[in-house]
Amino acid sequence: MANYLQGNFGPVEAELTATELPVTGTIPEHLDGRYLRNGPNPLPDPPPDPANYHWFLGAGMVHGVRLRDGRAEWYRNRWVRNAEVARALGEEPRPGPIHSEMDFAANTNVIGQAGRTFAIVEAGSRPYELTDELDTVGPCDFDGTLPGGYTPHPHRDPATGELHAVSYWWGWENRVQYSVIGTDARVRRTVEVEVTGPTMMHDFSLTERHVVLYDLPVTFDIDKAGQGTMPYTWNPDYPARVGVLPRDSVDGADAQWFDVEPCFVYHPLNAYDDGAGDGSIVLDVVRHPATFRSDHNGPWEGPPQLHRWTVDLAKGKVVEELLDDHGQEFPRIDERRTGRPHRYGYTVGLPREADRPYADIGMTPTSLLRHDLVTGTRQPRDFGPGSEVGEFVFVPAGPDAAEDDGVLMGYVYDRARDRSDLVLVDAATLEDVARVHLPARVPHGFHGNWIAT
Repeated sequence: MANYLQGNFGPVEAELTATELPVTGTIPEHLDGRYLRNGPNPLPDPPPDPANYHWFLGAGMVHGVRLRDGRAEWYRNRWVRNAEVARALGEEPRPGPIHSEMDFAANTNVIGQAGRTFAIVEAGSRPYELTDELDTVGPCDFDGTLPGGYTPHPHRDPATGELHAVSYWWGWENRVQYSVIGTDARVRRTVEVEVTGPTMMHDFSLTERHVVLYDLPVTFDIDKAGQGTMPYTWNPDYPARVGVLPRDSVDGADAQWFDVEPCFVYHPLNAYDDGAGDGSIVLDVVRHPATFRSDHNGPWEGPPQLHRWTVDLAKGKVVEELLDDHGQEFPRIDERRTGRPHRYGYTVGLPREADRPYADIGMTPTSLLRHDLVTGTRQPRDFGPGSEVGEFVFVPAGPDAAEDDGVLMGYVYDRARDRSDLVLVDAATLEDVARVHLPARVPHGFHGNWIAT
């Protein structure tokens, strides 16, 4: 079983601020904003037990770099101060509304909306609002409009700027909640959708006309919850289904359900409607054969691979197709294509070690993968011996730039230096554009975004 407290999975123990960072290459002048990324970073006292530590449960820490006028103005890393973290740091908890006495570590993603910054997590907990400099404001219910918890994976409709989300919580039993947040960072509508049971629904897909839900066999386990570990586990008796809900649904009762082979999807790449009316929906997803089945400290039960699922609405079936058999995760696209047909996708590649199970290897991504889904080709980019790669996000060169005209940015860790860089590469060629040299290591974490000024 992988140890999620070793190497670059291990936490950093101090908050830092560094200004006027050294840069190799040239930062494009049009980049004006912050690249932020969130992830688990348990507090050093008391030290977590490696045998029982679950990678998903560490205290949240956001790492950020501010870019402007071709310069890297600052790097900051800050713990997200939920009540437990604040007390451990000798501080008063931040005031604000929590949901049903749940105050989980907001450690999974960090987003911007309406000029505000939010660290987010799943399973019934609410976001934490942060300042521009990543200090914690407090828990947030979007000005009293969020009726429950939230999701780590909202998707922004590029036409409206609204955030769409599907949130779950074990206390809702067999229901999940679809919500839409306006450009004013207030929830404008919510719809409850019935699912099979208390499922873990980490992400969902959005098209121009539909919301796609992944009702898959990972469910709430009361025994594990009582042990203080990850309270969800693989459930072989739970059906695997994909749900299709019209975006204008009033009560969720008009969702259609389609069976798929048992598996788990943490992250879809993108989805789009293919044809009008009762046509089909194309879902590009990273498919895990299972999760939390034998490794209860992390997600890796086998090679997660890029698949295409085509939902035939008229015939009531899903056609499943393997697009790429390389182990990979953290898929991203040009988010101007969210819910629309896309050509390119970007993932991080996992090492190929056929003689060792993924549960032993853990998630040690070593490459950036560029997929051309029209030609069916994959272009890898390695960053040199001893380099480990995090999620990369796409930033277009301008509002009207082509789908692959821009940069990909993400943190790359160098084991020899025990330091990380923010690396910008050309999205079309994967060649270096610039490297921002950080004074610290950025541990393997989860998700982040470019938040333009």
